[in-house]
Amino acid sequence: MVATAARAAIIGDRRITGLSAEVIAELVVESGPLWHDRHQARLVARPRKRAVEAGAKHRLVFVDRLPATLVHLRHGATHDVPACWFGVDRSTVTRAIGEVRPLLAERGCTISQGLRLRTLAEVIDHLGSSGQTEIIERTEIHVRRPTVGRKDQDKYISEKNKQNAVKAMVLTDTEGRMLFCTPAEPASCTDITHARQLGLVKHLVAGPAVEILADAGYQALGAQTGGRVVTPPHRKFKKSHRTGTRRSTSGSARPIPHAVSESSTGSHTSRTGEASPVTSAAGSI
Repeated sequence: MVATAARAAIIGDRRITGLSAEVIAELVVESGPLWHDRHQARLVARPRKRAVEAGAKHRLVFVDRLPATLVHLRHGATHDVPACWFGVDRSTVTRAIGEVRPLLAERGCTISQGLRLRTLAEVIDHLGSSGQTEIIERTEIHVRRPTVGRKDQDKYISEKNKQNAVKAMVLTDTEGRMLFCTPAEPASCTDITHARQLGLVKHLVAGPAVEILADAGYQALGAQTGGRVVTPPHRKFKKSHRTGTRRSTSGSARPIPHAVSESSTGSHTSRTGEASPVTSAAGSI
């Protein structure tokens, strides 16, 4: 049921694959028999103790393998995304993409010859010439724990999720198309440090006037690049001595530790029965 709904959504929405339902049906008719013949040839070529058709059947048939490959090639989505859609394991999608891509290339379905952005400087120049707005974000990828005794073992621990991971900075346009992806760095490297190491500040200052939308992790880049990196404003808190709360610019109230209330301005009686001075918010009485 899940695979059928996912296939219908992918084939029905042309924006997902960039191809119409008729073209996808034509690809299934032409490439399906080729995929089946090559799969059978691989089974026959290796030594077997059971018949060729014995064993478990494919959970991801060719009609599903083709849309999964097209989505991966068009949007650069990880293999986990189509695996979740069709209810299979990620390794199944990985094998399916490796089998379907040669069939598409033989038919002539290759990447169109056009603009190629290979460096960060080329991305900035492209955005400046086209007048587009760019979105920058870092993604975290979990990895195995480094071997014991490795000197940089602690560098891969993410302070946010407390797990071993690496981070990569991704630049996209407003339509979600990925323009550039940086090499992965250990998770302990902050977002703004990674951007500075890649020379983003230098490219923005020396390059054309572009606008980049970023999250709070890149707030300092706005002043360094003359406002070309747009980030959310800093949250400023205002203290209120009457209510004992601290209000931010968004209006949310937080209690202030050791806040002085209005009732503490009066006098109180000590254990001996004598009145003792009380310290108020303005000072001693």
